[in-house]
Amino acid sequence: MRENCDFIKYETDDGKISERARKTYGVVIIGGGPAGLAAAVSAREAGIGSILVLERDRELGGILNQCIHNGFGLHTFKEELTGPEYAKKYIDRVKELGIEYRLNTMVVDISPRKVVTAMNRQEGLFELKAGAIILAMGCRERPRGALNIPGYRPAGIFSAGTAQRLVNMEGFLPGREVVILGSGDIGLIMARRMTLEGARVKVVAELMPYSGGLKRNIVQCLDDYGIPLKLSHTVVDIRGKERITGVTLAEVDGSGKPIPGTEENYDCDTLLLSVGLIPENELSCGLGVDLSPVTAGPRVNESLETNIEGVFACGNVLHVHDLVDFVSQEAEMAGRNAAEYILRGSEQMETGREVRLVPAAGVRYTVPETIRPDRMPEKLTVRFRSDSVYKNCYVSVYFNEERILHRKRPIVTPGEMENVVLGREQLFNYPDVETITLMVEEV
Repeated sequence: MRENCDFIKYETDDGKISERARKTYGVVIIGGGPAGLAAAVSAREAGIGSILVLERDRELGGILNQCIHNGFGLHTFKEELTGPEYAKKYIDRVKELGIEYRLNTMVVDISPRKVVTAMNRQEGLFELKAGAIILAMGCRERPRGALNIPGYRPAGIFSAGTAQRLVNMEGFLPGREVVILGSGDIGLIMARRMTLEGARVKVVAELMPYSGGLKRNIVQCLDDYGIPLKLSHTVVDIRGKERITGVTLAEVDGSGKPIPGTEENYDCDTLLLSVGLIPENELSCGLGVDLSPVTAGPRVNESLETNIEGVFACGNVLHVHDLVDFVSQEAEMAGRNAAEYILRGSEQMETGREVRLVPAAGVRYTVPETIRPDRMPEKLTVRFRSDSVYKNCYVSVYFNEERILHRKRPIVTPGEMENVVLGREQLFNYPDVETITLMVEEV
């Protein structure tokens, strides 16, 4: 017992000092969704024997359990899978490798010394000590309250993800006459799902002049079913007191303000909100992790390590992805790097120069934000999103002032992640480089 535990002293009710065991693990992973599972498998395959996955839900798999549509796994498994099928492949692997996990367990605090405080019904409140921690808590939907829509708060207003769970897992149909605000991927997919269940989706409204979802979802979920998409439109009024009876849409100008005289009324009994996702970083904030103001996720280096030594982040808690395959790829990298951190010990701190990645014209952010050339793999994928739609443009990379990549792209949109691949040898050939700048350059 003492080989896998440390002992902490505490004061009992009668004033005496006692001690209790606090189990230790090599890697503790917060979240049992696609990112957490892929990270756990990768860390085990990299040589870490003591791994624990903590999941607050009643089963592993995360959001994939309610994503019953296909289209997953084309990159990772070279086959088209539903969300539950994709998750099962990783769940089976976790069980085959004998990786420990706890369900219905809520993490309430993480300390900079990598002590995890969690609770569940069986053990109550307990602490764990970790050699390394991987943050994989995923993301949540942006609430309607953030939108400041006028009107009452009647029944019949759901986030798109809540509606997806009700339909796909609970067997309930939220409504029959539907308007959807926001053209994120979940909203687009739910437009098709509600239609297949017999509801009538009257319109999808999007505040921005472009869709926030993948092009394939616009085609397969809206165009194929004759559902109109109104860009540069938003909800300006909600009618109904007990239950929603209708909404008013209006066109918006370049600053997002409704244009008088463009109002259109739609009768409906359901409004679905697909207005963005926010990384779940309350635990990260309590830990002292530096967060990006753009992604709301942790700032990380080439190893996906945060500013807290030995704490890594991956998946949608880091930045919101459009494909789960990319989540898994990123999580596998985090698992390998967490394993290397433990196995190398103090050598991990012996690093050389650090190069900053700078998002410039047309680029909102990059992941990672810094690179240590002596710690990067032979090939490092840098992911980013554009700030608008660009056609017939170039994705360019500059080492200091010298352009070393100029790649033609027919279209770049904020709804689809872009990436560039940097080579370790490239950076060693430029020993004086201090900044790597990514930008979208128009012809």
